[in-house]
Amino acid sequence: MTPRCYRADLHVHTCLSPCSDLEMSPQGIVQTALTRGIDIIGISDHNSAGNAGAVMRAAEGSSLSVIPGMEITTAEEVHVLGLFPTLEAAERVQKTMYAGLGTSENEGYVQEQVLANEADEVEGFCDRLLVAASLLSLERIVRLIHQEDGLAIAAHIDRQAYGIIGVLGFIPRSLPFDALEVSRHVPLRTAHQAFPMYDRCPFTTSSDAHYLKDLGTACTPLRLAQPSFEELRMAFRGMDGRGVDVERCA
Repeated sequence: MTPRCYRADLHVHTCLSPCSDLEMSPQGIVQTALTRGIDIIGISDHNSAGNAGAVMRAAEGSSLSVIPGMEITTAEEVHVLGLFPTLEAAERVQKTMYAGLGTSENEGYVQEQVLANEADEVEGFCDRLLVAASLLSLERIVRLIHQEDGLAIAAHIDRQAYGIIGVLGFIPRSLPFDALEVSRHVPLRTAHQAFPMYDRCPFTTSSDAHYLKDLGTACTPLRLAQPSFEELRMAFRGMDGRGVDVERCA
């Protein structure tokens, strides 16, 4: 198959993230993404993949491809996006994350973390402290993602809060990130100029949407043969004509 252009928003929260709006339901996300011409989304709730399956099922039969993932907070309080080839892989990482996260006795907080099904029905609430930092180091988190054949992306590296450069001051060469994400405040075509010392990795951009109005406000232009996880991996590696392509696909 000949690669063509796709738009990907790989950092999208649902109503499970306590800092996200209730309108970020599976159906709401899918319908908004389709309306805005987005081809691929990554579901990246804080330290959990609890709603990823519901969004995947809500998108069945549509043109939207949904990649399960999560935005993990490391022990250093750095955010890392983990994207996974299967829901089962994401859920195994979630199990590890939950083992190191405390629970909340604050009913109001717990009810902000909504577990929904594909029909937007509330199925329960998550009692874990999802916004808390995990007990696992940055190095261990990247290794854990790769053990599940996932992709590890340093999230919003231009931000002081929870961005790896803002927290550590630099990105260690020893960390094998698959990509580096800049926030929607940094144009993707200027990312290499803004961070020339890290151009060994491809750059992505995403909306980090917590509200429907923000979904798709930043997307990564990709050349892929089809909108799938394995094609995304090939794009990050620049294989066989795949890649992040700002010039031809933006």
